[in-house]
Amino acid sequence: MIQVFENITKSQEDERHYRGLILDNKLQVLLISDPETDKAAAALSVNVGYMSDPNELNGLAHFLEHMLRFGSENPRENEYENFFSEHGGNSYADTSTENTTFYFDVLHQHLTSALDIFSQFFMAPLFTEATIDREVETVNSEYKENFANDSWRFHQLERSLSSKDHPYSKFDIGNKQTLVDDPKKNGINVREELLKFHSTYYSSNIMSLVILGKDSLDELQDTAVKLFGTIENKRVTLLEWPGHPYGPEQLKKKIRVVPVNDLRSLTISFPIPDMRLHYKSGPYRYLIHLIGHESSGSLLSALKKRGWSSHLSAAYNPVARDISFFAVNVDLTEKGLENVDNIVDLIFQYINLLRQEDPKEWIFNEIMEINNISFRFKDKDSPVGYVYILVEDLLKYPIDDVLTAGYVLSEWKPELINQVMEKLTPDNCRIRIVSKNLDSGDSGIVYQTEKWYETKYKIEDIPSELIEKWKNAKPIEELKLPKKNEFIPSSLAILPNDDNPSKYLTIIHETKFVRVWHKKDDEFLLPKSNLIFELTSPFAFLDPLSVNFLHIYVDLVNDALTEYSYDASLASLKFSVLISEYGLKVKIKGLHDKQHILLTKVLDTLINLEVDEKRYKIFKESYERNLQNYAAEEPYVLAKHYQEACLVEKSWLKTELLEATKYLSFDDLKSFIKEFFSKMHIECLIHGNANKAAAQKLIKVIESKFPKNVNPLLPPHLLRCRNMKLEDGSNCVYEVTNEKHKTSCVDVHLQCEPKRTESNMLLELFVQITSEHCFDVLRTKEQLGYIGELTLDRNVTSQGVRILVQSCKHPIYVDHKIEEFLLNMKSYLEEMSDEEFEKHKEALAVLRLEKPKKMKQLTKIFWDEITKQTYCFDRNNIEVDFLKTITKDDVIKFYNEHIHPEGAKRRKLAVHVLSTAKGGAGNAGAEIDEFEPLSVVSKPTRIDDICSFKSGLSSFPLLQPYAHHRPRGSKAKLFILATSVI
Repeated sequence: MIQVFENITKSQEDERHYRGLILDNKLQVLLISDPETDKAAAALSVNVGYMSDPNELNGLAHFLEHMLRFGSENPRENEYENFFSEHGGNSYADTSTENTTFYFDVLHQHLTSALDIFSQFFMAPLFTEATIDREVETVNSEYKENFANDSWRFHQLERSLSSKDHPYSKFDIGNKQTLVDDPKKNGINVREELLKFHSTYYSSNIMSLVILGKDSLDELQDTAVKLFGTIENKRVTLLEWPGHPYGPEQLKKKIRVVPVNDLRSLTISFPIPDMRLHYKSGPYRYLIHLIGHESSGSLLSALKKRGWSSHLSAAYNPVARDISFFAVNVDLTEKGLENVDNIVDLIFQYINLLRQEDPKEWIFNEIMEINNISFRFKDKDSPVGYVYILVEDLLKYPIDDVLTAGYVLSEWKPELINQVMEKLTPDNCRIRIVSKNLDSGDSGIVYQTEKWYETKYKIEDIPSELIEKWKNAKPIEELKLPKKNEFIPSSLAILPNDDNPSKYLTIIHETKFVRVWHKKDDEFLLPKSNLIFELTSPFAFLDPLSVNFLHIYVDLVNDALTEYSYDASLASLKFSVLISEYGLKVKIKGLHDKQHILLTKVLDTLINLEVDEKRYKIFKESYERNLQNYAAEEPYVLAKHYQEACLVEKSWLKTELLEATKYLSFDDLKSFIKEFFSKMHIECLIHGNANKAAAQKLIKVIESKFPKNVNPLLPPHLLRCRNMKLEDGSNCVYEVTNEKHKTSCVDVHLQCEPKRTESNMLLELFVQITSEHCFDVLRTKEQLGYIGELTLDRNVTSQGVRILVQSCKHPIYVDHKIEEFLLNMKSYLEEMSDEEFEKHKEALAVLRLEKPKKMKQLTKIFWDEITKQTYCFDRNNIEVDFLKTITKDDVIKFYNEHIHPEGAKRRKLAVHVLSTAKGGAGNAGAEIDEFEPLSVVSKPTRIDDICSFKSGLSSFPLLQPYAHHRPRGSKAKLFILATSVI
């Protein structure tokens, strides 16, 4: 008999409806009815992951996750991905230590059909030999993509250094060796093992399902029972793990690790009891709150004063049942790297301070109050993100509490805090030090090499005298518990609306110096506001040196505000100071009640900061390292960077910025900042729980903080940057090398017509129709690499189709395969049925008209229109109206002109990132796959110098505003024009 749970605790602001079920087959289900949703979503999690892999087949759980999406008895291969492409959705999956989770979103009216296909994964997989052979290559490509990723390398090293007898030590992702070569040697049939693993573990009694849709709860329940109630209950008993993977032999160790990038960090990790059952008291949250605090008297404050670190965090990591860690992570300056033992000593001083003080109920109550406010007024999650979060929680927490378990605290249990504290000791820890300096030639350290990612490391015992010193570390006077949080809001009221409120943004204040756009929220009705303002200065991007100064100054400002603003961030009020395209951008978002207080402090610091030379040197060195590390970024990141450099009228390469760092000086920084603030314009947006009266108070704060002698900018200063226009029939290629990654990359940009309603929608519809087909051909069938995608590529004034492939194959060969795909696309489009074409139009229309789920998403839409100076705040409705008029012949004509290799208006720019690393396609002796060049493709023109290349091109005109207003300084209102949108 089905068990029903109707009283699921939810936020009083949450208008969604919930119901929990335990079906007859013991499948746990959470149903969410949202009558306002445009998208539906679902997720199913199986309580089995890589720790259940057979010892002789590491990566099997992850491989099975891949295989299930490529065919069951219904649908056949690739029909699953095609279905979502045609119906406005996407599908995803991932594998962790003890969970494999599948999830998707789709247009709400197609939810039942999607669930019908989805449910077959768990009952009737095919696992054909052809698909197995091909998908092994995809898994192997994924492994190679991660090979130079330090995060993946560190995680695997932690597993590889755990107890060899514990399943935590397994290689999680798998590769060709573990899934093909080794099984062949051992006479293992991989297909049989896949079927066996699925048959053994894919049982309804260890599964959870979350469905979110527009239908009523009763209708969703009928669908869930019908489609998932027949999954077999094999009465699986979850595997028991043999204790903790870090026992006495693995503790009291110091591990030195050499990263790929120039990183420096210190991590102290402690094995602790699994505290997930104590979610109502959250003992680990109390300790995270205090150890990770950033106010005056905090551990981080002490580290910063000594010049050892700029960032610290504490975290609780429950990796599997009965396996949890508490960790303290510290980034290191050069001086910090020299004082690792002293930093550890300071950390234990603070931990010992917490022992002396005993748990404080007032601190717990403050955490509880903050969390309760955050839960009550949290933004509405997107359907797919929401079901993904909840589906694994459904396997951890009671159904009634599944929504609140990650937020709400209600039980004060100091004894549990002390139980965790007992584990935070020097003889129950491991210390990891990460730095490239550890691999210097004169270090004298002999390193070992981790098997799967070839990470160099050295492990050694921590001397007993050091353990004793840390045990007895007495807290210094400057370490203190935090004070009461003054940013906890006094009022959570929704302010009254203005008379005759506008549907769109209006300008409520304008001078020669500042212009303010405003919209009182009438959709989300939360006590939150978003404030954004951009400081445009002609000195911001004059040259690479100016850019470098601006970056360092932003770091210094954020650093100076850390102690003050940390309490605000805990109370759901956050700020950020960022580099923008034209100067600086300041954001303040969150609960509105004390927003003006934070704004005042942020502006005071931004404008009047007395720069400390010691902190300047720390951030200068950190900034230089980040620029140096850019060369080790993923090839696709580098490719995008050079694409933009070739297409944007004025841009600076990372190599140019790095070269300019040799001219940085402390005195010149101070001169630059003075110059930056001497001449500027401020463009501001206030959106949310702020009526005109509240907005005017914020405006007064802004205007009062800037010096009276600031020179306003003239209209030419505010012109946006343009994009270069490639010549019709052009086929250009720019090649760079990369010695860090084994994979290469090809990034193709096919430039189309500039932004207008017609060209916007033709381009978007073309991408909607062809993106999944591209993925299927280039990644799945051609097996070029793990990353293979066709996307929309929009720049400032231009736009086009972007095709990106990251591959172990040579870029010349990959480029040929891309051209071959584009050539064959002609028949794909011509053979597409009218019904299929209309499905894609419908999917795109619904996607474009989907309502923002969070206020910040709507704020971003408004802000994008403001910064681009286009002011089309109803763009989606206008462009979808035109979309409805597009025919299949229109799309084919667009393809023939802009995409086909012989198109009259085809403009191609390809960036090739060639790997010269060991095993890379550009390494000495590497061969290019043989192919016959396509006769219809012209010989590419090589770009040797980006600046020279751009000097021979014209640029696209700036986009004309959809809304009209008079020059700044007038009292004009904003008028929406009934003309074609750009």
